Amino acid sequence: MKHFFDYSDGDFGIELSRDLLIDAKGNLMQRMGDSMAMDLDSGELHIISSDTSDDEE
Repeated sequence: MKHFFDYSDGDFGIELSRDLLIDAKGNLMQRMGDSMAMDLDSGELHIISSDTSDDEE
């Protein structure tokens, strides 16, 4: 399972698919690049951490 950190909100989330993310508050986001995602409800852009995963080590 891949995790990310949302620098804009200061919370964590998980990757549901390569392009779909959900944060700790339940906000759905679409990945726009390695370090950017758009909140699907508000349209706001968020700066996020790059892909991290336990199985990449």
